[in-house]
Amino acid sequence: EGPADAAFDLPLPPEAGVPEAEPDLDALRAARRLRSAGLFGERVLEICAAADAVFLALHGGCGEDGRVQAAFDLLGIRYTGSGSLGCALAMDKRLTKLLASRAGVRTPEWEYLAPGCALTAAPAFGPPWVVKPANSGSSIGVEAVRSMSGLPAAVERAAAEGGGVLIERRIAGREIQLSVLNGRPLPSIEILPEAGLYDYRSKYQPGAAREVTPADVPPETEERAAGAALKVYGELGLRGLARADFILDGAGELWFLEINALPGLTPTSLAPQEAAAAGMSYEELCRAILEEEEG
Repeated sequence: EGPADAAFDLPLPPEAGVPEAEPDLDALRAARRLRSAGLFGERVLEICAAADAVFLALHGGCGEDGRVQAAFDLLGIRYTGSGSLGCALAMDKRLTKLLASRAGVRTPEWEYLAPGCALTAAPAFGPPWVVKPANSGSSIGVEAVRSMSGLPAAVERAAAEGGGVLIERRIAGREIQLSVLNGRPLPSIEILPEAGLYDYRSKYQPGAAREVTPADVPPETEERAAGAALKVYGELGLRGLARADFILDGAGELWFLEINALPGLTPTSLAPQEAAAAGMSYEELCRAILEEEEG
């Protein structure tokens, strides 16, 4: 045990609370503009450049869409996780689904509305549908819609988050997620929300959803989920830790929804629970993420 190992002797993340309501992103963006003319605060890049490597645990916006990573690439700053292109592809749900389909991974039917385009007709499939911003995270702006009467308003609300809108066939079934760590699958996890979709509140409020890992699925289903996650991980050129989301329908078919190139590491996050099921402590998970960058 040398000085290098001492760097990993860090406390677990604090039990920080997360408000139940989705954040007001417009207000946050306005506050950021008042604080700084750019995406980075004062001396942030200088501090990052002085580090051996930056451990990224950013979520949403420029934290996941590749802009921070692109800036670091230009400045020669080393960082953990996927590169700028992989993050940008994973953040764009439409491109992710196109690439997943090309790789032979089953994903629900969808239609895409480009930014500024209005809904003019019902989708060629469904209902029910799931409406979601094409370039957002944390389930912000995601709604389940059961009839055409509710679709225009849901599309309008999703469009308000900026970017295009994805209208996806809603598949009834179990929420199964599976993380990939440095090119190897972790045990799957099943999400059991107390009600409705696995939305913002369910993700961040303790007790709002029950999580079971490993998921209670047959070994063959586990293998298919791992195989599909690895295909998408490879197709997008991801590295480090990523988490793929699936629906397991009543017939035993797996449907890929999306992949998160920078999954959460909060006390209620899923990837640390999957790592624990594989026998890894939180510190060991962080070490593995960092060592992948160093390798």
